[in-house]
Parts: sequence; structure tokens; C-alpha cells
Amino acid sequence: MSGKRKLGVGLIGTGFMGKAHALGFTTAARVFDLPFELDLVSVADVSEGSAEGARQRLGFRKATADWRDLLTDPDIEIIDITTPNLLHKEMALAAIAHGKHVYCEKPLAPTVADCAEMVAAAEKAGIVTQVGFNYLKNPLIFLAKDIIESGEIGEIRSMRGIHAEDFMADANVPWGWRLDPRSGGGALADIGSHIIASMRHLVGPIRSVLAETVIQIAERPVSRGAAETRTVEVDDITRAFVRFENGATGSFEASWISTGRKMQHDFEIYGSKGSIVFTQERLNEIRIYYAGDDVRSRGFRTIWAGPEHPPYGAFCVAPGHQIGFNDLKAIEVHEFLDAIAKGGKPSTDFREGYEVQKVLSATYQSARTNEWVEIG
Repeated sequence: MSGKRKLGVGLIGTGFMGKAHALGFTTAARVFDLPFELDLVSVADVSEGSAEGARQRLGFRKATADWRDLLTDPDIEIIDITTPNLLHKEMALAAIAHGKHVYCEKPLAPTVADCAEMVAAAEKAGIVTQVGFNYLKNPLIFLAKDIIESGEIGEIRSMRGIHAEDFMADANVPWGWRLDPRSGGGALADIGSHIIASMRHLVGPIRSVLAETVIQIAERPVSRGAAETRTVEVDDITRAFVRFENGATGSFEASWISTGRKMQHDFEIYGSKGSIVFTQERLNEIRIYYAGDDVRSRGFRTIWAGPEHPPYGAFCVAPGHQIGFNDLKAIEVHEFLDAIAKGGKPSTDFREGYEVQKVLSATYQSARTNEWVEIG
């Protein structure tokens, strides 16, 4: 017996992200000295059959087709939400009302007003929240932030970022919840929220945006193989120029029709004394340039992740052996549990999800008006 207090987890949703979250809890319990003994109590999905299948695969004790069962389970202290965006607010507010800590996938909710309501409820109840911006939990992103904050590359002048994938590039992919305008938007809301979170994390708050949105595939079949189609109302691509509060400028792009791109979460940050370049498709390396290098060492140098970049060493004692996507979720879980234990807050809590949503909303507004929009 560990002697640690048990902390029960209830998971809502068992798709791609539901599995990633479950693996995050399981891995975190193996590689970190967590402040709690984790108990995977119950999993909820849309049917008894799918919930039971997930229970067996993911290691939970119970399964249910009604997510509300998790709210009244006395063994559960964390509600983990990995459902479509439109459902986040109802589930999170219900969990908060029952005194549960909440871990929610991004984006936090479809609208700024929804996010504000969720933040207010969580902060009033004094519960700990986390939003799934797991790309920020990479040990090399921690390194990049340290380099920037230390002044090693000088005054930050600009940043450009992109999050591009191709899971919607085929025009025959049917209309689904991601294309429902009630969910808050298309590619920008779904995956662009990650690059906005990265820009805020590394350079700072964004002051204003000038954007365009593109609907490249105007109609999609109502179901796979169907002849009937439905009009698409959300963006396939969004591009924006940004002005940061600290005087830096930049740009970002979000696209889910970038053929051949599976996970392009890339950025370039330029300072007065150097620069940083990163691509998520090679997440165990980062490139640094120092303007003061002499002619023999001029150019970008590549840094490979290793134990000297915490918390890489918790996963592997050897440099260059690499960590992966699900390991970033484990780091995210560790931060969340540590905040619960200490009464603190993670760096990507509901309030940060709200701040990202404000940028998303302003970006869509700018695309409609074709004007610079201040972040409210």
C-alpha cells in the first residue's frame, strides 16, 4: 500500500481523446511520484455497449451510458470531459455544482460567454480545472519558454505559427459535429486553438488580430457514401496577423485540409539576439540560433530532448530515445494533480481556455468585418 489518499477519476467520452486522457492518467501513475493513488472509477459513453468496451480496454472499474451517474458517484473527485465541444459547458457546470475537479479538452466551449460562465463557476466553487493544451507540456517547450524569459534571444520581435492537419482534406468526409456551427467554428476552433495557446504561452497576450477564413469544401455528404449533401458553414482554413501586447507582431494559420500534414504544430520565434524554431512532427528536437555566434559556428543548432530537460527523465534516462504524444498527456495530468494537491492552479486552467476563446472569437469577428479587432 502506498499510504497516499485515493483520487477517483470519471471519464466522459471514449474516442481518440478519451483514450489519450485515460492513458495519460495510467502513464502518469507509473512515471511520476504523484501526490495521490489514482483510481479509474467509471467511464461514460453514448451506449452501454461502447462504455463497457471502453471500461475493459482502458482499465476502469465501472461503465455507464449516462454521464450524470459520474456526478453522484462518491468515489469520483475528477470529471474528465472529452466529448464534442458543444457538450463541454453543460457537463463542466454540472460537475462543478457537485464539487468535482474538472479536466476538459480544448476548446473550452463554443463561445466567450460560455467560457466566462464556466470560469466564474469554477473559481467561485474553488475547484481545480485543466484544459487539454497538451502540446505546451513538451519538455522542449519548457526549454523554449526558459530561453525566452531569460533574455537569451533578446527582445521578442515576432512569432509565426501554424497548426495544419489533413483529416478533413477528402471532400467525401461526411458532415459531422466538427462542422456544426453551434460548436463554435471549424479548423480554427478545433485545432487552431492549440497554436493560439502556444503563442500566448511563449510570447504573451495577443492584443489584436486581422483575419480571413476560407471554406474550401462548400458541401459534404450527410453520411459516408450518401448522395445527399449538406452545406458547410465553418472554416477549412483560417489565417491571421496578430499584434501582441508586448509590441511583438506575428501570424498564425489553422487548416484541417492540408494534404499530407498529420500534425504540423510549428512555430518560429524571432528575437533581437536569436531565434527558436520548432515542429511538432519532430517533437523531440528544437532549433536555436544565437546572433552572436562567430563565423565558424553560425547557423541553427539542434537540441535533442534528454534527461536534462525535465520531465523527460521521468520517462527515459537516455537522451535521444524520445517521448510521444501520450506522454505529453501524462505530463499534463501530473501538473493537474499537483495543483489539486497544493491548492494551486495549472498553467492551462479554465481561465486560460477563456483567454484563448477570446482570441478565437475576435479572429472570427475580424474575418467577418475585414478589420483589425481588439481582444476584448
